[in-house]
Amino acid sequence: MAMKKEKFVIISNDAMVYDDLEYLSHKFAFKRLMGEGSVVKTLRSIYPTVTYAVHTSMITGCYPDKTGVYNNENDELCVKSSDWQWFRPSNKCKTLLDAAKEKGLTTANVFWPVTGSDKSIDYNVAEYWTQTKEETIFDAFKRAGSSERVIDEIIRPCSHYLIGKERRHPYADDFVFACGEAMIKKYRPDVIVMHPAGIDGLRHSTGVFSDRVNDMLDHTALWTQRIIEAVEEIGEAENTNFIITSDHGQIDVSRWAMPNVELRRRGFIRTDANDVITDYDAFIKGVGCCALVYLKDESDKKTYKAVYDALKEMRDSGLYGFTEVFTREEIAAKEHLSGPFSFVLETDGYTSFGSEWTGSIIHQRDITDYRGGAASHGYLPDKGAQPTLIACGPSFKKGVTVDRRPIVDLAPTIAKAMGVDLADADGKPIDEILL
Repeated sequence: MAMKKEKFVIISNDAMVYDDLEYLSHKFAFKRLMGEGSVVKTLRSIYPTVTYAVHTSMITGCYPDKTGVYNNENDELCVKSSDWQWFRPSNKCKTLLDAAKEKGLTTANVFWPVTGSDKSIDYNVAEYWTQTKEETIFDAFKRAGSSERVIDEIIRPCSHYLIGKERRHPYADDFVFACGEAMIKKYRPDVIVMHPAGIDGLRHSTGVFSDRVNDMLDHTALWTQRIIEAVEEIGEAENTNFIITSDHGQIDVSRWAMPNVELRRRGFIRTDANDVITDYDAFIKGVGCCALVYLKDESDKKTYKAVYDALKEMRDSGLYGFTEVFTREEIAAKEHLSGPFSFVLETDGYTSFGSEWTGSIIHQRDITDYRGGAASHGYLPDKGAQPTLIACGPSFKKGVTVDRRPIVDLAPTIAKAMGVDLADADGKPIDEILL
């Protein structure tokens, strides 16, 4: 009798950290997965530790200098915020889903970042939002690559969780898990990836550890149990690998700083009477607990030096919230981070950064922006509470605990279990947990 093909359910609970496992280990779903599988206590994330960059590295096994995804936002300058990198072309590297598709496996996705219009996903509900008040979520998901079949069979029946409640928790995660459960039952995909973000949202709004975060952990345990039960319902429990992981932690912050205000004061940003930028030499994009500094003309060595000197002076003053000024070359060597920016500013440990150039340097908190809440991320990956990994199923050993591995090892580990090729990945399989 032929062996049944293994299946893979990969859930990345945004901002879940190893410290959460003590609480979750008493919940039925997590007690079972942790007891029957293996745990990597902490994963060393990539830099910056922001959701879209990290998830791209998680699914490719490559660092940002290869993937080209190093921020949630795109590189649009002289604006307070930009569109996010919703779509697959932002990522320059082969993904685990590409490799699975090459092998002839069926693939599904609910809200994994940077997957809009991904041709390697058979059943796709990419993380994407309505862009105007007039359009519907069905219009938005169609634009992001959801087929009419997926819209009719998955999104519409689950849409009551989301309509009028986009980006609000727990409703958005209700939608994510409901879609995942429905896909498992209806399509029986060989590989499904999912990205709920409620834990992250509550940490941003209430701090890294709080009763509200614990409430979201309770929800997460129940939702995870529903996914397990969906797999059991289709008779695939013995053949399914469950990978429960996360992308980054957070740190509590007390200030939301706008270093562009100082660049404007020093003449590196020039505006009209209405505060609209008319020209610039340098512009800073806030990325949470770090910031990227772009020069209009990097070949202008005089301006490069003037901006660099100004940033170091700001750093040394202790007033602007950052304690490191990395050149692109320095951060590429240190953290495999590169791009069209010239410098990277790293937080002092309690400051997050935005991109505005008006008003005071310290702005009022804004929990609708992940950069402006009670806690945030984007800092160097060894700071703060750390992301974690649970792997349970026929490809994984039982009872093994590994202390720490790079997060880029995730995709190569799953690829090896899946029997697919990710030869260009920077990461390596975590052989200690593989059978």
